[in-house]
Amino acid sequence: MTLVVHDSGLMPYHEAWELQRKLANERAQGGDDQLLLVQHPHVFTLGTAGNETNVLWDEDQRRAMGVDLVRSDRGGDVTYHGPGQLVIYPIMQLPREAGKTHANVVGYVRALEQTVIAFLADYGIAGKPIAGLTGVWVDTPDGEAKIAAIGVRVNVKAVTMHGIGLNLNPDLGYFSGIIPCGIQDRGVTSLQALLGKPVDEADAKTRFVRMFCAQFGIDSVIMERGFI
Repeated sequence: MTLVVHDSGLMPYHEAWELQRKLANERAQGGDDQLLLVQHPHVFTLGTAGNETNVLWDEDQRRAMGVDLVRSDRGGDVTYHGPGQLVIYPIMQLPREAGKTHANVVGYVRALEQTVIAFLADYGIAGKPIAGLTGVWVDTPDGEAKIAAIGVRVNVKAVTMHGIGLNLNPDLGYFSGIIPCGIQDRGVTSLQALLGKPVDEADAKTRFVRMFCAQFGIDSVIMERGFI
């Protein structure tokens, strides 16, 4: 299986969304699986289950902080994307379940969680899922905190879009503008906060791609757009 990896740097959310649509259409027509790695300018996104009451900053506050608000077609509630966060968009065609006409979307999300857990383990950090919730969490002195949010979309051709927001070095203060994923009793953290120092983002991308390939059985990788 071949995976084409695009390292696209800082990209506005709508531009990345449009690129995902293009890549998903190509994949549905028999192209290779793709992995899009980006960072976004400050943006709050509301998924298909998004409740606008979970956006705490009003329009004036968002404008003052330079934050856009976008209603997305991914699953889930509200999350934040911004500089220092690695956003991972797999564009893959999932296998159909035996005897069924649809793909195992829940199994795919669980595989994304396990990829992040393996990535964190490479830094000596124990990540975990939480039953009934989506994403990856870590234990901190202040309690359980989310380090990676996951929200996906799978189209009628079983091709995936959207994916993972993995907190490497973001300004966590922006999360105070929302109730992340609508969850009030748990916090948000980053790899930088856990390690006590900034994370080498190029190295983190390399590690993540390695873990992703191991999780999904990918044996051939093509690097695009200056991937390091």
